[in-house]
Amino acid sequence: MIKVHELDNGLRVVMEAIPFVRSVSFGVWVRNGSRNENEDNNGISHFIEHMLFKGTQKRSAMDIADTMDAVGGQLNAFTSKEYTCYFARTLDTHFDVALDVLSDMFFNSKLEQEDIDKERGVILEEISMYEDTPEDLAVDMLQERVFPRNPLGMSILGTPETIDGFTGEQFRKFMGERYAPHNVVIAIAGNIDEAEVIDKITKAFGHYQGEADTFEEKPTIYTPGFSLKEKDIEQVHLCVGFPGIRTGVDESYALAAVNTILGGGMSSRLFQKIREQHGLVYTVYSYNAGYYDTGVFLVYAALNPDNVYDVLGLISQEVRGMLTDKINAEQLSKAKEQLKSNFLLSLENAASRMNSIGRTLLMLDKVITPDELVTKIDAIDMDAFFSVCEEIFKMEQLSLSLVGKKVEGLKESDLTNAILN
Repeated sequence: MIKVHELDNGLRVVMEAIPFVRSVSFGVWVRNGSRNENEDNNGISHFIEHMLFKGTQKRSAMDIADTMDAVGGQLNAFTSKEYTCYFARTLDTHFDVALDVLSDMFFNSKLEQEDIDKERGVILEEISMYEDTPEDLAVDMLQERVFPRNPLGMSILGTPETIDGFTGEQFRKFMGERYAPHNVVIAIAGNIDEAEVIDKITKAFGHYQGEADTFEEKPTIYTPGFSLKEKDIEQVHLCVGFPGIRTGVDESYALAAVNTILGGGMSSRLFQKIREQHGLVYTVYSYNAGYYDTGVFLVYAALNPDNVYDVLGLISQEVRGMLTDKINAEQLSKAKEQLKSNFLLSLENAASRMNSIGRTLLMLDKVITPDELVTKIDAIDMDAFFSVCEEIFKMEQLSLSLVGKKVEGLKESDLTNAILN
């Protein structure tokens, strides 16, 4: 059973006891990501995530790693556009070690300038690595295009220019503005005694005080358009986008069923048509990138540069087919079973459950249990399915990004004709 407890300082703890495992997954979730930044400090959230591993008042970076390695534990973190998560996974007998290390990092990181300067090089290499990953680059280019002059369209990593100027004072000020108890959720899943866990979390985090500054976010208005980037690589990586659905609303479940049929697996229409029937791609898929207030529905494909127009035409054909070549009840039932299976199978370990309960409580202010999610999927009917198709797949709202060889020579008018005709 999933239980939620709120400490006196407003910090929330969500727990799921799983007595048949021997591990515990423990995450500290902060409602802060790159969309809480601006053009001047873009990348600061991700840089702070890195810096919390660089040493505290009582532990060096080596001590942090060695303490977890000594008990066979795993320690890591990630930053998204909307949140940051610091997490550990250990045997149930070593939960106290994970709690001590993570809380020490969270409250006592030194953020010394010498360490910042060293880590700056690491992050610049990460940016370079991302530039060499055209799949990610195509997706980010599209997001930047559809959310222009908005933090939601900015890179999580930042830019070399913004990364170059960060100081420890800036990090402390930013954390003071964004890291506060009511912006934090602690999620724990595994073989735990819930009463003991609450007592230990209270001792470690009960003293935490502060109020996060109100962050006035810019309206996220989807703006269709094209973005091209020349890159000397063998394939062209393209991304087609439409306005999506925000996370947590009932329409997002219907869109998940739409995505399953259009591009969510090997039996999907995009895969069967473009790869299996025409042999024009190795990879093609779709998904909805949902945020708390908006979303972007994306179709991605990697292909030979000579096949750009053909693949775009086939993507357009299949997208339009979601409105004209309508599915039947049997196909919808199959999609719903796929969704349920994918979700439930993803929760077969404590780490996945910790991620699920932590993220949903942080972003939706509620925990959606597996049974509740299955009920929502079962409730998807034909009307909801086609209503979402009509809302999403408006060709005049289509956006496109391409990365690869010869793409800068492509004309927007020709690309538009390939899509619309």
